[in-house]
Amino acid sequence: MHEISLAGGILQVVEQACARDPFERVTHLRLQAGALAGVELSALRFALDSLAPGTLLEGAQIDIDELAGRAWCMHCSTSVPIFSRLDLCPLCEGAPLQPTGGTDLKVVDMRVV
Repeated sequence: MHEISLAGGILQVVEQACARDPFERVTHLRLQAGALAGVELSALRFALDSLAPGTLLEGAQIDIDELAGRAWCMHCSTSVPIFSRLDLCPLCEGAPLQPTGGTDLKVVDMRVV
């Protein structure tokens, strides 16, 4: 379950932001996870909830937006949305598809006090 490691990395990003511009705690954290990032959202949420007590994330509302992946269809030469690396092109049902987006997990913004 690598989501525990990801949650630790997210906390490090928050701590680094606090070191640059001090704040007491995070009240709202918004993340984006691409459909191709290999992140199980419920496991990530559980890991963040487990990690939060006693940290800057304690009591924070955490929203995780899942974004569709993007891929280039080698068959019809079109950029298309996909939700799995195993998807076929939704336009021509061709393969292979080369992922071009939706592979990231990132902190989008946070509100702090």
